[in-house]
Amino acid sequence: MNKTVAFVSLAAGLALTALVLGLPRVGARHHPATPVAPTPPATATNGSLSMASRLSHPYIVPGTADLFVTVDLTGVEVPGARRKPVNLAVVIDRSGSMSGYKLQQAKQAARHLVGLLGPEDRLAIVHYGSDVKSLPSLPANPSNRERMLQFIEGIWDEGGTNIGAGLHAGRSHVAVGRGNYSVNRIILLSDGQPTEGITEDAGLTEVVKGIRAEGISVSSIGVGTDFNEDLMQGFAEYGAGAYGFLEDAGQLATLFQKDLQQAATSVARNVELTFVLPEGVRLGEVLGYRSHQEGRTVRVPLPDFSAGQVERVVARLTVVGMRAGSAVDVTGLKLAYTDLLKDAGVESGASLSAMVTEQREEMLARQDKDATVYATRALSAKNLKLAAQALREGRKEEAKGYVVQNQALFEQAATVASPAAVEADMAEQRSVLQDYEQADSDEAVGTAVKRSKARAMKSFGKLGSTY
Repeated sequence: MNKTVAFVSLAAGLALTALVLGLPRVGARHHPATPVAPTPPATATNGSLSMASRLSHPYIVPGTADLFVTVDLTGVEVPGARRKPVNLAVVIDRSGSMSGYKLQQAKQAARHLVGLLGPEDRLAIVHYGSDVKSLPSLPANPSNRERMLQFIEGIWDEGGTNIGAGLHAGRSHVAVGRGNYSVNRIILLSDGQPTEGITEDAGLTEVVKGIRAEGISVSSIGVGTDFNEDLMQGFAEYGAGAYGFLEDAGQLATLFQKDLQQAATSVARNVELTFVLPEGVRLGEVLGYRSHQEGRTVRVPLPDFSAGQVERVVARLTVVGMRAGSAVDVTGLKLAYTDLLKDAGVESGASLSAMVTEQREEMLARQDKDATVYATRALSAKNLKLAAQALREGRKEEAKGYVVQNQALFEQAATVASPAAVEADMAEQRSVLQDYEQADSDEAVGTAVKRSKARAMKSFGKLGSTY
């Protein structure tokens, strides 16, 4: 194991000790034991989203320590409800690299999508290579569906990959009907790198930010091993949609259908989770999510939510426990969003505090099992991203070292929760190691990298927005 891996392994081990054992940092003060009362997890429901939050360590010993906050957000189920009408644009890469099977499957998926729509829905179809061809947004009535199918049949493979032009065209078509729909979305498909038009990641991300600012969400689907997964994941994140990675284009129809279902059962948009940090509490990081801190307020933008959709946010905070028997405010939480069922803005809140105890045994006994597993998954996701990058750059042994660290993380988490609680996680790490062992070609490396990064998104907590 090289020095870099050894150093990261040491850092992971220290983080793991803090996570599993809840140890204070150097300089902790000790006082006689004092009985304390349990602090339950906090829940809040005030609209179409529910929020459940918990601390990895609801009890801490005196001194400075790291702990983790986990927040689960869930879209309300709407039994028997009809899906909302949707205003969509499907934007299909038809560059030369899509030739053959991939383009055939993309066309089949688009035909399947047309068949799922009704007269109350609108659809625009865009395909791009070096240039862009479009069928403008139309209501999906029987005669227009026939036009759509004919247009799809005429899609051919040609040219480079002008993703920016495809996105701009999708935006203009969705904008035509945007005011009459609560659900407006672009579904972008690509199998390659942007080679024409706007080719810089930052420029393309700005395009997606502008689309989102107009009330249109963006979902992105990458096919094969050549596309830029970081860029496509960023499109979904900034576009408040979903990201999907497909090794086989034959699964495109299923993914198009899934994204339509998600869009058509939307219950909340413009979702933002806010951490309000008391004096003395510091943010370490929000794992896997974009966040913006101003003073003691940390804002985390989240995707649009469909019925039953679950997303999880894990944050690492540093707190100071003072006098045994006292409570320490850890964070206030605020959830704000547009409730599509109420057609109104909604806010809900909660607060979390930890109790200070001198009894280390009580601290360990009271450690939250679920929050510990969730935090371990988020920490493992950081390692998976590092592993994917190392593998891409040809450092296979280093990449495998990160996965071995993850196995150690979950083994330690099992001592807090149970082996059964992390059994699936351990199996996943074994699968990743196998992928890396077998990654002996550029294509195999590309597949392993994309699998790892998609797994990392789910482990960070992007459960419903990662296909």
